Parts: sequence; structure tokens; C-alpha cells
Amino acid sequence: MISASTKFKKDSAAIAFDEKHRQTIKFNISRYDNAVAKGFTRYNNLSRAKAEAARIKRDVLRHWDEYLLQFEKNITAHGARVLWAENVEEALGHIKKLLLEHEAKLLVKSKSMTTEEIGLNEMAGSIGCESVETDLGEFIVQVAGERPYHIVTPAMHKSKGDIARLFNEKFGTPPDSTPTEMANYVRGVLRKKYTTADVGVTGANFLIADAGAISVTENEGNGVMSTSFPKLHIVVAGIEKLIPKMDQLGLFYPLLAVHGTGQQITAYNTIISGPKKGDECDGPEEMVVVLIDNGRTNLYADPVAWEALSCIRCGACLNGCPVYKTVGGYTYDTTYSGPIGSAITPHLRDFGQYVHLSFACSLCGKCAEGCPVRIPLTEIMLANRQKAVRGHLRPAAEKAAMRGFKTIASRRIGFDLFPSWCKNLAVSPFNHVGWGPRRAMPKFAKTDFSQMVRNRKKRK
Repeated sequence: MISASTKFKKDSAAIAFDEKHRQTIKFNISRYDNAVAKGFTRYNNLSRAKAEAARIKRDVLRHWDEYLLQFEKNITAHGARVLWAENVEEALGHIKKLLLEHEAKLLVKSKSMTTEEIGLNEMAGSIGCESVETDLGEFIVQVAGERPYHIVTPAMHKSKGDIARLFNEKFGTPPDSTPTEMANYVRGVLRKKYTTADVGVTGANFLIADAGAISVTENEGNGVMSTSFPKLHIVVAGIEKLIPKMDQLGLFYPLLAVHGTGQQITAYNTIISGPKKGDECDGPEEMVVVLIDNGRTNLYADPVAWEALSCIRCGACLNGCPVYKTVGGYTYDTTYSGPIGSAITPHLRDFGQYVHLSFACSLCGKCAEGCPVRIPLTEIMLANRQKAVRGHLRPAAEKAAMRGFKTIASRRIGFDLFPSWCKNLAVSPFNHVGWGPRRAMPKFAKTDFSQMVRNRKKRK
């Protein structure tokens, strides 16, 4: 069986030089970059806002148990139920039981990376319950039989032409349909699903401890529709999504929006604290919140990586990452791709199987620079690498090569001992193995630095 590391290298080599893919990603991310840059200008002091958001999220993690219990107590008082899940199996067990109890045949789901993490759609299908993605991007990748490509923009890897051809193949719509025409078609399909669904499922961008409520942010109204018609509303959320107070949403809503899409604020920001009351005509009759650990406490136990639990899933680190823009979202073969995925996946899953993702990083720092909650992603990546080396999880040849390089490079004489032609000859095999064959090893200069200094001193 091929290892995750080998698969990553193989898939990366295949996609990195796909010109069509690269142009599509370059175009789509450039649109976000322009919008985000414009969005930043609305802030008088963006750095201060990020510092305050980081402070709040770190405070949550330092008092994690207290805020979780406060959230459970307060939302239960509003009539909702809270179920705790240590892993994927427990989470799916809770949800499967709810679907069977309600004899659910149709489930509508707003965009949620946590439900992707546990494979909710596959489980629902296995018991005869149709699970329909209602976010337009998620709907597209579901129809294509794919997974989300990006945390915020699931279908970022597809052009409008790709989607038109897909819809023509699946639904018989005109092959030259415009984006507006395709969106209208999907709207018509989903309206019927909303009004006949037995269950609505959402994630939670924020779990609000003092209010005992969840907040869902989205731009299409699909989250609102998914919770308005069905009798049962299931919330699937990671236990790290907490914020202490309702009034802190005024800080987090704009930060999430501007870093994610460049908006001043997301179009729909819904706060839900429980099922409908006796005098209310809209909303679910029952609300259940499934809180998932699934490796998050393992991440919390790491002395460096724990800060990654502050993430608000804005996607800014993906948009800035040169590696993500080169190899794309699917190459990571994880729920969370890009820098945040490379940092946390080894701790959420098997460290030895997934630590290679932390080596798929140029350490340019663009991700940490763009993070709205100041997660030190490059530091986490380096700490993961160090842990891998100390745990003997890296190839022996790599270790030997690094030791050799250390011996030569630790003193100037090590480099000066050999002439440039000799050094060029020694590294030439890397043009074909490891470094190449699509790029060339840089050439050593004919005159080394020490000789240049000596020549200058002679001229003086």
C-alpha cells in the first residue's frame, strides 16, 4: 500500500505542472487577493484587531473546559441538547441514531468542514438518507463526486466552463450556461429540497459561551433555509470553535469576512440558541449540538501546536501559500489543506503518516503574516519537523545528507576546500533525482566568497 507521503509526492508532481489548473487557481485567488486588500483599507488599525482576536482565542484555550461547560449549560437551558463525541465513530453514531429515530429520508446541509471531517454524507447515504449540500460550491463538488478543494471556496479549482460542462452532463442544462443561469438552476433544485427535508445540518463558525448559542456565517442564505424548514436541526462543531461573549462577534465577524473574501461582513450572520419556542412558527422543533474532539485534545497537548486551535477557518493562509497555489487542495488528501492543514493534521490523525505535510512548506511566513488570530504557523511546522526527526520518522539517507552538509557548511574551509567545478559535479545528479528534472541546480560561482574578499584586500 502506498504511503501518504509517497502519494503526496506523486500527486504533487502530477498537478504542479498542469497549466490549466494553475491558471484557474491563479485567477480565482487573485480575485480574492484584490478584494481582501481593499477590505483591509476599511480598518483603522488592523494589527490591533488581530491582536485582540488572538488574545481572546488564547484565553479560550487556557480556560477551555470552563467555556465548554458554560456553553453546554446555557444552550441546554434554551431547549437544545448537547452530545459529546471523542472521535469520528462516536460523532457518526450520535447522528445516525438521530436520523433513524426521525426516519429521515432527506437531509439538507449548509457548508461545514467538520461534517467533511467525519464523513457525514457517506454515513447518511449508507442508511438511505439523501444528504444534499446547499452551498453552491459544495453542491458543485458533490455533483462532481469530489471533496471541497478549499476551506472557504470548495470549487475554486473549477472554471465557469468546467461547471457548465458538468451541469450539462448531469442535468442537461445548456453547455454554454452563464454563471447566473447555473445559479438560478441550482436555486430551483434546492428550494424543493429545503421544503421537504426531514433534517437540517449546519456547522458553527462560533460557539458563544455566555449566550448559549451558535453562529453560522454564509453568503447565500442556504444556512438559514437549512434550519428553517426541517423539524430537526443538527449542529456539528469542533470543540475549539468557542468565543466567550456575544459582544465579541463584533470583532470576529469582520475579521473572518475580510480575511476570507474581502467583505466588510458576511451577507448572512445567523445566531441560533435553540429550537423554536411555543409561540414561534418558524424553526426546528428539536436542536442537537454534536461537539467533536477527534484529535483536538492531542493537538492541545503539544507545547507548540496548541495555538493552531485558535483558527477561525478564514482560508487566508491557503490563499497566501505558494505551495498550496502550486499543488492545489486535493494533493494534501486531508480535510484541512494548505498551511493550517499541514500544521494540524499530523496531530489530528497519525503523526507518522501525515507529518510529511509539515515539510511541504517553504517557511516564507506568508501564512502567519496573514492569519487574523496570529497563529505562528511556521513555528508549528518547524516544531513538527523537529519532532519527526527526533522520532526517527525521516529517511536515513536524508539524515546522512544533512549531517554531511553540516560538516561541510559549518566552517568556511569546508566550502573552500573544493574548486567550483568539483562542487558542481557533486550536485549534478540532483538535476535528475530529488531536485529535478524540471528545474536545474544552481551553479557554484567560479570564485568563492573567501577568494573575493582576499582579492579585494589585495586591491587595497
